[in-house]
Amino acid sequence: MNTIAVIGAGTMGNGIAHVFAQNGLQVHLVDISQDSLDKGIATITKNLDRMVAKERISNDDKKNTLSNITTFTDLRSGVDETDLVVEAATENLNIKLDIFKQLDTICDPKTILATNTSSISITQIGAATERPDKVIGMHFMNPVPIMKLVEIIRGYSTSDEVTNTIMELSKQLGKTPTEVNDYPGFVANRILMPMLNEAIETLYNGVAGVNEIDTVMKLGMAHPMGPLQLADFIGLDVCLSILNVMYEGFKNPKYAPCPLLVNMVMAGKLGVKSGEGFYDYAESRKAEKVSSQFS
Repeated sequence: MNTIAVIGAGTMGNGIAHVFAQNGLQVHLVDISQDSLDKGIATITKNLDRMVAKERISNDDKKNTLSNITTFTDLRSGVDETDLVVEAATENLNIKLDIFKQLDTICDPKTILATNTSSISITQIGAATERPDKVIGMHFMNPVPIMKLVEIIRGYSTSDEVTNTIMELSKQLGKTPTEVNDYPGFVANRILMPMLNEAIETLYNGVAGVNEIDTVMKLGMAHPMGPLQLADFIGLDVCLSILNVMYEGFKNPKYAPCPLLVNMVMAGKLGVKSGEGFYDYAESRKAEKVSSQFS
């Protein structure tokens, strides 16, 4: 593969573009908003600067990485003559289905279509195209340049050839690809989200406070960050969306989102991205100050 298109310049999209470009691939970063593209490139530049400062890469490496990225606001132009398209748009089924229907009509028949979805059915996305054998999940972890795992999710019709190609490509990126089957939440979020939801339930039921819950899990279970801090980092809206997908997919009440989580999302308290969730990020992006709602 030589040329990769990444759809969406947000947190995941710019991280994915960064990793492909740093490994010598030509990247077309596509977003409907030029402002989002500018912010995405600024984030990539900032992350590369941090790597230069830590002597992980050279200034030439940084320049080469940035030169490998071209931005587009037009989808057709952005995916033209690409070998792989990785969709990293909002975690919304209708948005993703619409994107894949468009990609199917404008991309070369040989182009592989991948989605970075963290929970939505690859089989359902593939069924929206005329090439379900070439549709696959590439679930990168955040922050993409640092985290090694890529969940490779096969849809019902995904071919062995496409799966093997994406597994090998992920290895070329310095990642550790892990193949999983297509069920709601896959592996990572099927295990992670119920834990985060239970931490929120524990807070909701008054068993302990925000800092106390996170401290127990960090010091008692050796987690690098507590579950409430992690939920803030992921985005409470994203957590709610994934839990809803699993609840609808399994019809099992153990996946039902906690009412506190639902209310916080409705109130716009989404975590780091909104400046407040379980912690207050007005002064620092670190989880140092518990939100006044819980203090």
